[in-house]
Amino acid sequence: MTLEFPPSYWKDYELIDSGRGEKLERFGRIVMARPEPKALWNKSMSDAEWNRMAHTRFRPGAGFGKAGKEDSGTWDRLKKMDDQWPISYRGAEDPETHANSDLDITLRLGLTSFKHVGVFPEQAPNWEFIYRETSRIARIRSSNGLPSPRVLNLFAYTGGASLAARCAGADVTHLDSVRQVVTWARDNMERSGLDGIRWVVEDALKFAKREARRGNTYEGIILDPPAYGHGPDGEKWKLDELLFDLLRNVSEILAPRDSFMVLNLYSNGYSAALGETLVREAFKGEYKSLASGELALTDRFGKVLPLSIFERLKR
Repeated sequence: MTLEFPPSYWKDYELIDSGRGEKLERFGRIVMARPEPKALWNKSMSDAEWNRMAHTRFRPGAGFGKAGKEDSGTWDRLKKMDDQWPISYRGAEDPETHANSDLDITLRLGLTSFKHVGVFPEQAPNWEFIYRETSRIARIRSSNGLPSPRVLNLFAYTGGASLAARCAGADVTHLDSVRQVVTWARDNMERSGLDGIRWVVEDALKFAKREARRGNTYEGIILDPPAYGHGPDGEKWKLDELLFDLLRNVSEILAPRDSFMVLNLYSNGYSAALGETLVREAFKGEYKSLASGELALTDRFGKVLPLSIFERLKR
């Protein structure tokens, strides 16, 4: 198992401090304080220093901590700031060819009533993997006279992973059950100077089952499911009950060779070992390699904040 972090050269994001159930972060020029249940230690800076630095602080609502409403609340603005602002991410140099990366994306951020701002910065290592693997598969397919690889991003949120795959030349299908979030992702595509992504507003499991019945396959599949959620028609999603079924369907629509899958899990009760067993059993050993690990952030004082686990499978 590995522990991975965003690259140190990424200047548009920084975890400044963490502790006592909160994290102090900088996105571009905007500094914010948000709840973080995994920050169980003490803060390294004083509350006065946090308040002096922060433009805004998230205040949990009455439903905070309840299933389906874990992140609900409001933002208290402490300094003048725009409602929306952009940040950029540029990919790392290819470690094998030493070529400059074409992974160059711009993301629009904003304050939402669910604590989120439009990006999960710890996902940068997954973006790098998706870009590298898509590029590698695209080269293989091109040399054999085949079309660009197809990549399906489920629970795709505002599209960081979709943009990474598109930068590598993939034919991308971006799926989320919330229409407003898909609109946000489309704006990110346009801000990044990209086009051609297919947008789908639907329940992820329902879509995967239909693709399996149709015999459609993808060279890349990305999953970042929430613990709880709802589809556009009111379908209920509960991670513990539906994840294995979803993975079984994904195993059917992932191309049998020269393909990859990325699974990301935020749920507190999940470990990398558990995720690895889920994927191994769902795919019944039909893969070349399976790597597990955690995605984490490090604050200025060296405190490591693990935020999610990942499983990366190659066929």
